[in-house]
Amino acid sequence: MASQVLVAANRGPLSYALDPDGTLTARRGGGGLVSGLSAALAEQPGALWICAALSEADREAVRRGVAEPGVRMLDIDPAVYDDAYNGIANSVLWFTHHHLYDIPREPVFDAAFRRQWDSYVAYNGAFAEALAEEAAPGAAVLVQDYHLALVPGALRELRPDLRIAHFTHTPWASPEFMRMLPDDVREQLLWGMLGADRLGFHTGQWGDSFLACASTDTAGGTALARHARGGQPAAVEHRRTGADGGLGPVRETVVEAYPLGVDAEELRALAHRPEVDGKLAELRAEVAGRKTIVRVDRTELSKNILRGLLAYRELLTTRPEWRGRVVHLASAYPSRQDLKVYRDYTDAVATLAAEINAEFGTGDWQPVLVSVKDDFARSLAAYRMADVALVNPVRDGMNLVAKEIPVVSEAGCALVLSTGAGAYEELAEDALTVNPYDVTQTAQALHAALAMPEGERAERTKRLAAAATGLPPARWFTAQLEALPART
Repeated sequence: MASQVLVAANRGPLSYALDPDGTLTARRGGGGLVSGLSAALAEQPGALWICAALSEADREAVRRGVAEPGVRMLDIDPAVYDDAYNGIANSVLWFTHHHLYDIPREPVFDAAFRRQWDSYVAYNGAFAEALAEEAAPGAAVLVQDYHLALVPGALRELRPDLRIAHFTHTPWASPEFMRMLPDDVREQLLWGMLGADRLGFHTGQWGDSFLACASTDTAGGTALARHARGGQPAAVEHRRTGADGGLGPVRETVVEAYPLGVDAEELRALAHRPEVDGKLAELRAEVAGRKTIVRVDRTELSKNILRGLLAYRELLTTRPEWRGRVVHLASAYPSRQDLKVYRDYTDAVATLAAEINAEFGTGDWQPVLVSVKDDFARSLAAYRMADVALVNPVRDGMNLVAKEIPVVSEAGCALVLSTGAGAYEELAEDALTVNPYDVTQTAQALHAALAMPEGERAERTKRLAAAATGLPPARWFTAQLEALPART
C-alpha cells in the first residue's frame, strides 16, 4: 500500500543480527532522533521509513524478504555504499560543511574522487527511486541529512506531485568552502537541495549559509535568495535550465530553522534506570567527592576534544588550587575508525589525557578519567553528577549534549559552550561562552564555572533546561511535516 508520509535516512530505526544458526533478529536503533522520529511516525498510519542496509545481516534480511512494518531497507552494493558514505559523505561533505580541511593538503579532487562521486549519485538515486515507488499521490517525504543531499532534486523529477522536505543535521558550508568543490559537483548539490519544497536547518546561521551559497552559485539556472522579512520566511526562488536550454517554471524553496531539542521526560527516565544508578555509584567512588567537568563526544574532528584537554591542563597549571579538587570525566567514543585521520585523532586524545595524568596526577588523584567505550549508561551517570559541562566544538550543527546535561544534572551544572555549537543560538545567555580556538579563554571559563555559586548555577541550569526542551524530537518532526504545502 502506498504511503502518505515517508522518511528517508541513511540509518534506519532498526538493524538485524545474524545468529550462528542463520536466524535473523531485529533490534531497535538507539538515540533520541530515532526515538523521536519513530514516535512521530507511529502517529501516522501507513508511514514508511526508507534506509540503507548497513551490515551483512541487514543485506541478508533484504535478500530473504524479511521486513518490519513501516521500514524498507535498500540493499545497495557494498562497494557503492562505501564510496558514497565514507568516500563522499564523511570524507568530503562532512569536511566541507564543518570547515575541517587541512588546506595545504586537502581537498584533492581526482579520478578516485570522481568514481566515488558517481557512487554517491547512484546511492542517492536508489533512495529517490524507492521513495517514488512507495509514495502515494501528494505524499509528504522528509529526507534526512547530507548523505542524501541529491534526493530532493532526483525525486522531484520522478514525482513532481510529492511534497518534499530535507533537513540537514550538520552546519552548511560558507560560500568560500563550497567553492572548493568542483563546479559541477557544487551545482548538483545545490540543485539537489532545491528540489525540496522546504529545507530545514538547526539554526538560522546554517540556513543563511545555504542562502548565501544559492545566491552565488546559480549555474544550471537562476536562483534568487530572500532572507526572512515582514512575516515572510527565508526562501530561494529558482528556475532550472531544461534539456532544451530553456528555463523551467519558477519554484520556491523555503528555508527554515528547526532547532532540535530534548525530550525531557524520556531522557530523565533513561537517566534513572538501575543500570545508570550502578554506573553513577562507580563514578562517585572514582571521583571521591571532587568537583567534575564532564564532556561526552565521539572522537569526531569537529568536537575539539584536544583543545578542551589543553584548556584543562592550562587550568591546572595556572590555577593550582584546583589540583586534587576536580576530575575531568571525558567520554570520547571512537568514531569512523575506518578513516585514518579519525584513528590518528583518537590516538592523540588518549595520548594527551595520559600526559595530563602523568604531569599532575598523585597517588590518590587521577585528573582525567577517559572512557573510550560507547557506554550510554555511563554517559547518563556523568550527566547526573556534572558540576561543569564542557561543550566546545569548532563547528557543530546543534550538539545535543549541551542540551542533555542541563536536563539531567542533579545539582545543577555550569555550561561552558563554544560559539561554534549550533546550540549557542539558544543557550548562550545562560552559558559561559568561549571561542573554540582560544585555549586560555576556555581555561578561564572552566575556572569561573567551577567557582560559580551554587544558587547561580542552579538558576542557570533551570533556564538552560527550559530552552533545551523547547522542540523535542517528535514535535520537531511534526512541525516540519505540517509546514509542507498542500498539493491541489
